[in-house]
Amino acid sequence: MKILMVLTSHDRLGDTGQKTGFWLEEFAAPYYAFKDNNAQITLASPAGGQPPIDPKSDASEAQTEATRRFGDDPEAQKQLADTLQLDVVKADEYDAIFYPGGHGPLWDLAEDRQSIALIEEFYQKGKPIGCVCHAPAAFRHATDAEDIPLVQDKKVTAFSNSEEAAVQLTEVVPFSVEDMLKKNGGKYSKGEDWTSHIEVDGILVTGQNPASSAEAAIALLNLIR
Repeated sequence: MKILMVLTSHDRLGDTGQKTGFWLEEFAAPYYAFKDNNAQITLASPAGGQPPIDPKSDASEAQTEATRRFGDDPEAQKQLADTLQLDVVKADEYDAIFYPGGHGPLWDLAEDRQSIALIEEFYQKGKPIGCVCHAPAAFRHATDAEDIPLVQDKKVTAFSNSEEAAVQLTEVVPFSVEDMLKKNGGKYSKGEDWTSHIEVDGILVTGQNPASSAEAAIALLNLIR
């Protein structure tokens, strides 16, 4: 069982002067869910190398069991520091693909041609695709073989407008993931803010927020076991 995890390479939070990147819990919880189920994990990003961790996700108040485990895991840290560049990744070599969120994907993975092509190839080959929180931004331009938006008529979720408002970034982000999914014809739903909520529709697995990370990863595993 081989799983490809794709992380953002974008580290600037719009014009705020603040840093962003991927949200550590959204990487760590799925990473260990996969690892503890004997999956072989490959990490990739548009630029390769060390992807940026959103500093807020590494703060003491954001720590979880999974992030603390990562902090004590030199092997995982070494693997994260040496991600493959997306342009050398081949879909045929993996059974599923998973995208951790954080605000970074709104700027790069939403527009990255290599990422879009990978998602479309995984979909056409019937291989499960998972995205959590802001990572469903990666579906923005992805289409099926008929050039129809990949999420059209699919049950999906992602970071909600109410959660974006709560972190006061509605006016900072380049687009709302919730609004984009709806515009692309997705059947968007959400749970209560900051609680775990996932949707599974065929081979698509989406999670609403950081709290949904582990549940989304397990749902992805259930599609390939």
